[in-house]
Amino acid sequence: MIEGGCFCGKIRYALKEREYRTANCHCSMCRRFSGAPFVTWIVVPTKGFEYTSGNPESIRSSDGGMRYFCASCGTPIACVLDAYPKYIDVTVGSLDEPDRFVPTMAIHEDTKLAWLAQTEELQETDPKA
Repeated sequence: MIEGGCFCGKIRYALKEREYRTANCHCSMCRRFSGAPFVTWIVVPTKGFEYTSGNPESIRSSDGGMRYFCASCGTPIACVLDAYPKYIDVTVGSLDEPDRFVPTMAIHEDTKLAWLAQTEELQETDPKA
């Protein structure tokens, strides 16, 4: 099983071991929901996903989708789009082993932040130095 959960540990989930489509989403809703420039999602059939502890809170983020998150620590966990009820999009950042899932596509690039391309070659430095 592939496992993940929120920052504080109150919510845990598991999904079946297999390959999943993985995408970076650059829509403004993902930015606002996560506080990050984009969100990386894996697309999981709902039959292969289960919460193993805790229950996330939800918010209707648009006319067509519900987002799920931990009410205690705020970690974004998942999104279900009304147009695709048989799938749950799970945040790669909430997985225990996020390195296993490399994005193979990008969506909503028309709203991608322009400066992202400029930051891909940055060197690590201490911003407080």
